Amino acid sequence: MSHFTCIKTQIKNVNALVKALEDMNIKNVEVHETAQHLYGYQGDVRSQTAEVIIRREYISSYSNDIGFKQQEDGQFQAIISEYDRHSYGQHWLNRLMQRYGYHVLIETSQEQGFTVEEDEVLEDGTVRVVVGRWT
Repeated sequence: MSHFTCIKTQIKNVNALVKALEDMNIKNVEVHETAQHLYGYQGDVRSQTAEVIIRREYISSYSNDIGFKQQEDGQFQAIISEYDRHSYGQHWLNRLMQRYGYHVLIETSQEQGFTVEEDEVLEDGTVRVVVGRWT
């Protein structure tokens, strides 16, 4: 049985998290009002719960569920098994956070009346977004 590790993130916006996961080719993300149990690679119910869940069948046949559990301060904590951290470790979380930040920026700028003028990924992987607003 794999040990689950909890990793603190800066994620607060569920919609931006789901969009970021979709950008990383992770589909069928579950979002729950009430935290649900995660499952281990053998289909065993684990004690860990999360509101945002990527079920193991969408990761690999040997994987455990990956979850994002909302904390009291509103931030989500990533819950990833020791086994899955080989593929879904810090490098994966860094890419996820980049995509998450992009979606938060787009959502926030639109709420404030800005429109996206330019949107590109540079050779080094940096995302460049130019927003503007007519006054």
